[in-house]
Amino acid sequence: MVYLSRLISDAHLDKEKEAFSTSVYGSRWDIEPIPKYSLPDNEMPAKIAYKLIRDDLQLDGNPVLNLAAFLTTYMEEEAEKLMTENMSKNFIDYEEYPMTVELQTRCVNIIANLFNAPKNEDAIGVSTVGSSEAMMLAVLAMKKLWKKRREAEGKPTDKPNIVMSASVQVCWEKAARYFEIEEKFVYLSEGKYILDPEKAVELVDENTIGIAVILGSTYTGHYEDVKAVNDLLLAKNKKTGWDVPIHVDAASGGFVAPFVNPDLVWDFRLELVRSINVSGHKYGLCYPGIGWALWKSKKYLPDELVFNINYLGSNQASFTLNFSKNASNVISQYYVLIRLGRQGFTSIMENLMGIADYLASRLEATNKFEILSDRNGNCVPLVAFRLKAKDIHYDEFDVAHRIREHQWIVPSYTMAPNIQHIRVLRVVIREDFSRERCDLFVADLMHTIDYLDKVDKETLHIKRNAAGSWKALKSISLMTFDSQSHKTNGVC
Repeated sequence: MVYLSRLISDAHLDKEKEAFSTSVYGSRWDIEPIPKYSLPDNEMPAKIAYKLIRDDLQLDGNPVLNLAAFLTTYMEEEAEKLMTENMSKNFIDYEEYPMTVELQTRCVNIIANLFNAPKNEDAIGVSTVGSSEAMMLAVLAMKKLWKKRREAEGKPTDKPNIVMSASVQVCWEKAARYFEIEEKFVYLSEGKYILDPEKAVELVDENTIGIAVILGSTYTGHYEDVKAVNDLLLAKNKKTGWDVPIHVDAASGGFVAPFVNPDLVWDFRLELVRSINVSGHKYGLCYPGIGWALWKSKKYLPDELVFNINYLGSNQASFTLNFSKNASNVISQYYVLIRLGRQGFTSIMENLMGIADYLASRLEATNKFEILSDRNGNCVPLVAFRLKAKDIHYDEFDVAHRIREHQWIVPSYTMAPNIQHIRVLRVVIREDFSRERCDLFVADLMHTIDYLDKVDKETLHIKRNAAGSWKALKSISLMTFDSQSHKTNGVC
């Protein structure tokens, strides 16, 4: 038998080529605009979609060289494997994934014990998407308890306020605005970059729902004096008959201080510390998406805020701002806690503090910089610094922009209100910032300073304008609103 073969026409070949190519860059999708703002009419091959998006993402900075962020950029392969294996689990499905819920319970117990929760009270806690959600839950609890006390006394409840440092992260301002709470700020002064306990307690009145104290300022890394605030506030509460509590924002320092500075008293050992938030995705050493809110006792979490619901056959108590969330982040936190233990956390945090102190010493030795952060375990692992010379033609923003050409991402910002004339550079020391990488950074930083010392003002002005135009171009699609934060920035 003889088989007949058909001659393939040019039109047919062109049609096949248009529909498919074994090479990503030989396909028609490579020369057409990638869909941006509306759903495309037709589908595209998976490898094409992957490659187009991946190519765009290559323009992002390298997370390893991002010295701006506290968020974890390294986890062990086993942790990543657990996360991948459980990405499809919705944490809220208690009945379907009871073991995942059990892991949250274990994490809450481990962290509560780390923060010295009293054994004779029923401490309670919950996982959150991050410290911002955790802090907002704590603010809601404080406001509700204050309101209940006021109502029981027959007093008005329309003017709640909260006392905090002007250096709080912007999420505190969000909470105050969203939940209609007046902000009472303790403003900072040059050389004193943390909350003044006496000034904070002076601001407390009968409408104060609580004082927020920061364990690890995002501006300079300092620990605020929780014990001093506690002692002064105890005396004021006793004198007035009020019951104003303390919430500790331990987003950055909660997984550092217990291991590097265990004698520092800041946690549930203090009588008025009723709630604490901490970020698992900062020095809890997990990838972004996990935080924790904890209360010293169940009595500090009003029943009215907790929803007892039956969801997919399971009775559950829920206190969150969201509903669904990925279970893999909780699982990764449990992995880190049992994998490292106290010994592992202590080794890592002591190494990070050692590198932070080493970097501060290296920078100080150049005689070019003034160090604003603390050392020897008295702050979180970061180095905040500014230019020492006052008569130079460049500033910290120029340094940050120029060193970006060496691939390093270093934030530059002005300090909190009342000391906005102070410009700061900050390097966050994370687990993957080794001493070798530290030396490379210092070398590139000094190359940057040498360049700026030599460049003339006119050239620098041109570069500043070019940088400003690029930032404007990147922000061209962003919406702006009249109501903005009074703060200079949202340092995190």
